[in-house]
Amino acid sequence: MAARKASGSAESTQRRIQSIEVGFQVIRAMESANGPLPLRDIAAAAGMPASKVHLYLVSFVKEKVAYQDAVTGHYGLGPFAIQLGLSAIRQLDVVELARDELSALRGATGFATYLSLWGDRGPGIVSKLDGERQGSLAVRLGYVLPTLASATGQVFLAWLDESQTAAARADELAAARGNAGQPITAEDIDRNVAAVRAQGFAMTTNSINANFAAVSAPVFDYSGRIAAALTVLGSDKQLTGPRRKATVNALLEAAGRLSARLGAIDPEPDGPARQTRTRRTGGAD
Repeated sequence: MAARKASGSAESTQRRIQSIEVGFQVIRAMESANGPLPLRDIAAAAGMPASKVHLYLVSFVKEKVAYQDAVTGHYGLGPFAIQLGLSAIRQLDVVELARDELSALRGATGFATYLSLWGDRGPGIVSKLDGERQGSLAVRLGYVLPTLASATGQVFLAWLDESQTAAARADELAAARGNAGQPITAEDIDRNVAAVRAQGFAMTTNSINANFAAVSAPVFDYSGRIAAALTVLGSDKQLTGPRRKATVNALLEAAGRLSARLGAIDPEPDGPARQTRTRRTGGAD
């Protein structure tokens, strides 16, 4: 008797799991649509009979996972589905998610790697791993990088909303006037921003520290906005020499994977996140 009860319980559990999986076919059909759909279209997308889909939709509407338009009768994702998505987004921690990518990037290149977030005064380093080819230069957590002179800062200039970078840009522009090798006009900055966006990454050499180079790429979130910058730092001779192409490609791949984990999706074929994920350096080496 106990064995039969245990077997029955296992079968019941399995049926419940299957039911959830089938229900998610309906949810995915609605999620992939551009708006509310009629029952027949949801059933077709889910590969299920309309009568079966209707039973799931009745339950989803009751639990506010879905809603039915009172005029058209079409079904769309409801307020609870939106709350679930927002909750998942809030639980995403780019710093924690980046740890594996920083490690993988260091392993692939041998260079120091770090992650930066935009703060009140500019891009600050929030996570880092020292590299085998780093030399004597130390990367400090919390260090705020210059916006114009660093590869990391140039990435934020290229992809962050200008209203957020305006103050840092103006302060550094005033300080940089007359300094060789740095942009001295707003037009110079705009040209550099356009170049960075076109190639999908920024690179600086001997800009902040002599004999060192850095290459940085943007990390995008679910909304398509820049969430962070992923940067590689090393000897200028190595990073700008024969190792450049492999290093840049490894960086772009790592930034692309991290963006994907943050939910970045480009609906446009030439959108910024997709450009960065797919860009390769061609003959840059």
